[in-house]
Amino acid sequence: MSTPAILALDFDGVLCDGLIEYFQTAWKAYCQIFDQPQAAPPAGLAERFYPLRPVIETGWEMPLLLHALQQGVEEAAVLDHWSTLVPEILQATQVQPPAAMAAVDGVRDRWIQADFEGWLSLHRFYPGVIERLRGAIAAGVFPLIISTKEGRFIQALLAQAGIELPREQIIGKEIQQPKTVTLRQLQESPPATAANARPIWFIEDRLKTLDKVKAAPELSDVTLFLADWGYNTQAERDRAAPDPRIHLLSLSQMTDDFSAWIQTE
Repeated sequence: MSTPAILALDFDGVLCDGLIEYFQTAWKAYCQIFDQPQAAPPAGLAERFYPLRPVIETGWEMPLLLHALQQGVEEAAVLDHWSTLVPEILQATQVQPPAAMAAVDGVRDRWIQADFEGWLSLHRFYPGVIERLRGAIAAGVFPLIISTKEGRFIQALLAQAGIELPREQIIGKEIQQPKTVTLRQLQESPPATAANARPIWFIEDRLKTLDKVKAAPELSDVTLFLADWGYNTQAERDRAAPDPRIHLLSLSQMTDDFSAWIQTE
């Protein structure tokens, strides 16, 4: 099984690095939520935010993370106890999650409407991934993007990089269904242009998502990869490493031949 028939990929954290956009959106939302002047962020704040991005479960938590850092919470505490810190921050600040989400979404929506090209320009593809995707397509592998990012943005970013992926091969936020459902649909009704439904290889940077796939018996033959360059922590990578179902994938492996993706003892 050295080549997939269907290559299912997450987008943010697997193909695309959106950290610069995440931080700038989070900072603007933070200023709005906490009634701060819309000034330039403090020096060094972005560099502290970037490695902590993996702890964020949903986008509305990003301004809370900036608030925590501004209040002197140490990075180690964020990495180890973020799920506990979130309700504590909410209680202390009286911020409501819907209001925080509205602020984040509002910042992003206004930005996209005013300067779509500028917004797109803050996204970067990881080194070599576009070439690898292009090579997979040329080899007859059927790629499918499964993401919580809106499909129109994914399509625009890929087009900028020279990948014209049909819209039906991008399952974005607007589809509003769990990734496990999408993978099950792939098995049951494989695309007409794919040779067959199996094997399906699924690359994701969120260990919790892979755990959900593992928990679905009908998806037991989907080969799972955790992208170690994406939005995950060292603790999560350590937990995934001995898991016989999950293959820990490095960026150098990902950009190599498929035969290099699965390490054999």
